[in-house]
Amino acid sequence: MKINTKSRKVNKAWLQDHLNDPYVKMAQREGYRARAAFKLKEIDEGFRLFRPGQVVVDLGSAPGAWSQYLRRRFAPKVAGTGGAAVGELQGTLVALDLLPMEPIEGVQFIQGDFREESVVAELEAVLGGRPVDVVVSDMAPNLSGIEVSDAARIEHLIELAIDFAMRHLRPDGVLVAKVFHGSGYSQLVERFKRAFRTVKPCKPKASRDRSSETFLIGWGPRRP
Repeated sequence: MKINTKSRKVNKAWLQDHLNDPYVKMAQREGYRARAAFKLKEIDEGFRLFRPGQVVVDLGSAPGAWSQYLRRRFAPKVAGTGGAAVGELQGTLVALDLLPMEPIEGVQFIQGDFREESVVAELEAVLGGRPVDVVVSDMAPNLSGIEVSDAARIEHLIELAIDFAMRHLRPDGVLVAKVFHGSGYSQLVERFKRAFRTVKPCKPKASRDRSSETFLIGWGPRRP
């Protein structure tokens, strides 16, 4: 049997980088399920997006690191140490993902495909007509490596997130969405600018340097 030594070396190098990653270590120390929590934390600290009492929808939530951060953000401050992972919650958090997600106290989770109307209808039923303050989207398709095809899949998910945000955000609401540099990026930026009054890109330090991911933030949906 032929062994792909190159693949093994790549996997070993990735594992070593992962284990030595300071954000991975911080996530483990602070009880987050993934290092991605610090991406949202940086975005929040830079733009002050979240405050207790808000209604927030987390799209593409699994494994739950963003929902964990938001849950702590909406918990009462205790002796200056920040919000608790359990107990009282000041706000409404609804999470959705195609994959299962371990429960997080106070977070309403819906498992389903955001591309299906029935799943969106279930999400809307949970919201019960309440306007949403912030929509965060860490959704990403399974990438094929074929640039044109992958760009189309990413664009489709962003379109769905924008459409949902346009229908449910408050007039001063915010959408935060993960996108990728490469084919179709400039078109996504233009799409955001057509949909929102203010648009800013953000590449958190917690996002790996070699990753093409970045985040677009849109404030104030443009409505007819």
